[in-house]
Amino acid sequence: MLNRLKIENFKAWREVDLAFGKVTGLFGTNSAGKSSLLQFLLLLKQTRNATDRRLVLDFGGPGDMVDLGTFDDAVHQHDKKQAMDWLLEWTLSNMLTIENPWETSSDPLFKDDRLQVRCAVELRSRNLQPRELAYRFNGVEFRLRPKARPKARPKGAFELSTDASNFEFVRKQGRAWPLSHPVKSYLFPSQAKNYFQNTDFLGDFEFEYENLMDSIHYLGPLREHPRRNYHWAGSSPEDVGQRGERTFDAILAATRDKEMRRLKPPARGVRKIPFQKIIAHWLNDLELITDFRLEEIAQGTNLYRAMVRTSPASVQTALTDVGVGVSQVLPALVLLYYVPEGSTVLMEQPEIHLHPAVQSNLADVMLNVAAVRNVQIVIESHSEHLMRRLQRRVAEGDASSEDVKLYFVSSEGSQAHLSDLRLNEWGEIENWPENFFGDEMGEIAAITEASLTRKMERPDTPALGGSHDAAPRPRAVRSATP
Repeated sequence: MLNRLKIENFKAWREVDLAFGKVTGLFGTNSAGKSSLLQFLLLLKQTRNATDRRLVLDFGGPGDMVDLGTFDDAVHQHDKKQAMDWLLEWTLSNMLTIENPWETSSDPLFKDDRLQVRCAVELRSRNLQPRELAYRFNGVEFRLRPKARPKARPKGAFELSTDASNFEFVRKQGRAWPLSHPVKSYLFPSQAKNYFQNTDFLGDFEFEYENLMDSIHYLGPLREHPRRNYHWAGSSPEDVGQRGERTFDAILAATRDKEMRRLKPPARGVRKIPFQKIIAHWLNDLELITDFRLEEIAQGTNLYRAMVRTSPASVQTALTDVGVGVSQVLPALVLLYYVPEGSTVLMEQPEIHLHPAVQSNLADVMLNVAAVRNVQIVIESHSEHLMRRLQRRVAEGDASSEDVKLYFVSSEGSQAHLSDLRLNEWGEIENWPENFFGDEMGEIAAITEASLTRKMERPDTPALGGSHDAAPRPRAVRSATP
């Protein structure tokens, strides 16, 4: 689970330091830099998945998770002289223990459930190269960086070092061949394990990093429109795809495998529910439809149709024949329940095409999934209704201000800025940005002023304070809650 992301010199961000909660919301104006924060995580995931180990960062291309062009395009203000730096910290799924290779019966050297990786890359002779790689574990850093180069040392040689007081790297006997640079942006070179007697644990760090990248799943803001029929060849996708194109494959795979999910935390009497039923439950709870199921058109055809009821009294109809909001929120619901527990889900504009009341209720789904399935959720959104519901649940005590992190992203010139919206235990934002969701009070005042002006200009409208045959009875005015 992600704890912290710090970046320097990526796209609109000169520098940003982001702390994650169980549910993290990124709000703000268009083109301010919200999506770039998600894109950076996808860049790291894409690099991990790259088969070419010579790629320091896989900036992608058409059809990839992200297509960022080149380093020149992605570096802040296109300044190729700048290095791109980042730090990523996360909580491991299990405690990691590093034993002493010389004394296996003694206490472990290091033990922790948190890990941090730090890397910097830069252009050298027109080639992107890692400048430094470091993992911090249990308060100790293990780093690979360029060696100070006297005349006898070859250019580009790296050295392995640590700041541990109870550990040092031990070279194997033989000629002290220099180490090469890091591989990709997170791997130590093979020489680091071949030239030293006690570096096997470095592979544990790399393994945990890859596990983290594999646990990140993404749903983009543009989703496929529903189709009347779906063909399923029996595949079990990793997730629903970045456009939701694998949503029905995921539902059918989970149904075939008889996967079950809980609506509430494990407790006596709390039973698991079949996958399709839990999706139908939330679609009903969101007040979109009352019934949802996938049916094979004819046995053995592998062609399926999504059938729904819009109300208890209505007849079944195809998903294509109801409002688009159902098909747009369906990938988000399926993704949250399909990915393994402990995953991190990134979603852009999950509220797209949804009624304001449904947007609010969607926040409850996210809080429920975060609590019951231990799935971390990071959203980029423009929905005031979704954010207000998160605030409300904190105020009611159903979620903590530590679990819900809200941020406002703004831009000044060519630089993006991140404001941590300090959410107290009562659900109040203590540093509300100006014009966060537009000038609401200004709009109300302008409407009132325009209405009064037009009424006064019309001859058939009584002037304010004029004489009347019967004065109207005053109305009780109910003050609006913020």
